[in-house]
Amino acid sequence: MLRAIYPGSFDPVTFGHLDIIRRSCKIVDELTVGVLNNNTKMPLFSVEERVKMLSEVTGDLKNVRIVPFDGLLIEFAKKMQADVVIRGLRAITDFEYELQMSQTNHKLDPRLETMFLTTGIEYSYLSSSTVKEIAAFGGDVSQFVPEAVALRLKEKIKAKRRV
Repeated sequence: MLRAIYPGSFDPVTFGHLDIIRRSCKIVDELTVGVLNNNTKMPLFSVEERVKMLSEVTGDLKNVRIVPFDGLLIEFAKKMQADVVIRGLRAITDFEYELQMSQTNHKLDPRLETMFLTTGIEYSYLSSSTVKEIAAFGGDVSQFVPEAVALRLKEKIKAKRRV
């Protein structure tokens, strides 16, 4: 059985992320989407909210599970009994960073492989940061994220303004 993990912050999940998830789950037997709880960053959504959103938008994919994690990726991969890390690439600039991370992870755990998937051309410009910025200025993000995510993003921005 081929198990893979697709780690990320997913703050929030975008159609680009979903593109990688949907394509990955056709390649592997089991895909774990690892939602990073990174204490050094201040995400807009809590890890629990991100897990919930991802669970909702991937509910139709039977071989996908959503799991929060923190710490080293190689430790999470061991815990999930994953053989492969899946990483999405939007542009050549992503590749330089991802190659360095892949080589470091492979040095720490030689059995762990990394598979790079290029995001579909229609999402090559898309990032969670861009989506958050558009939403913060009241822009329509419905072409970038699933409807449920767009609604939560709007609510979160509105709540943040009240504070």
